[in-house]
Amino acid sequence: MIRLPRRSLLLTFALAVAACVGGPPSTPVGAEPLPLEIRSTAMPFKIDDPAAKQIGKLIWRGGISLLANSRHFGGWSDLVVSPDNRSLTAISDVGSWLTATIERDAKGDLVGLGNGRIGPLRDLAGRQLVGKQESDAEGMALMPDGSWLVSFEGEHRIWHYPTLEATPRALNVPGNFDRQPNNGGVEAITVLPDGRIVALSESYVIRPGLGIGWIGKPLGGDRYLWDMFEYKKVPDFSPTAIRLMPDGAFVVLERAFDFVRGVRVRVMRFPGEDLGVDAVIEPEELAKLASPYAVDNLEGIAATTGARGETLLWLMSDDNFNPLQRNLLLLFEIEK
Repeated sequence: MIRLPRRSLLLTFALAVAACVGGPPSTPVGAEPLPLEIRSTAMPFKIDDPAAKQIGKLIWRGGISLLANSRHFGGWSDLVVSPDNRSLTAISDVGSWLTATIERDAKGDLVGLGNGRIGPLRDLAGRQLVGKQESDAEGMALMPDGSWLVSFEGEHRIWHYPTLEATPRALNVPGNFDRQPNNGGVEAITVLPDGRIVALSESYVIRPGLGIGWIGKPLGGDRYLWDMFEYKKVPDFSPTAIRLMPDGAFVVLERAFDFVRGVRVRVMRFPGEDLGVDAVIEPEELAKLASPYAVDNLEGIAATTGARGETLLWLMSDDNFNPLQRNLLLLFEIEK
């Protein structure tokens, strides 16, 4: 997770004051799920060019900025979209989950979210997660049986939730899992149809320029046999999400930030057959998003199939509960 600054010398006094009143909620979301009123505002794809519809191999299918009537709405770190493209599930890095229905127009372009619900993730004893170190949920994956995996930073771990409202069980993790930086753990995690887990560390490297990833083979009873692979990185960019696409390839979201250039995001792809024990993955770039294109602290990605057989990519951002940032949901189609 990148936490973007709340103030800089370039901001006006008014914006600096606004930033100071933000920040993550000091208490967890209520003990029981609550309904949400989600307000969606249409996003332009390119601020200075209303006619723009494509960047790289990604075709714009709509984007929205999201607000809701809960101070716990925000920090969205990963998402899963249902195969019929009608609903999404997301997790927040303050220990919450979100469900909502997806609203699209007659062309299938994204226009809004509705029927929102928010609730708490729980610990191994069934209690609400409390405190940033414990509740920093960063990655999620849907298991073949409909249950969920959630990966956490801070206290690096992967938990298995029968439902997101239920008490989880802990997975065994690779032997070097706790060597990851405190704020640079597994944000990118997905599960394959055969039950194998694929996880990518945001910041852990052994050899320069090569991020560490793991493949977990299920042994039963939340036990996995773990092998390693490496993922070729470029300076400044780190993986924040990974998904298996309908064609069997993987899509990876990478993000970078600095004060001068702001947030930049790369959408990457690599063939499924490239994944293997001790493999070195060299992904190709589908597109790079940076201002003036629609972009924020994008951390989550989902991949589905559209009505025409096209591959759809859904990108979601973490606003860090900072009033200078936004909760975005963006929809793209991959050019054939």
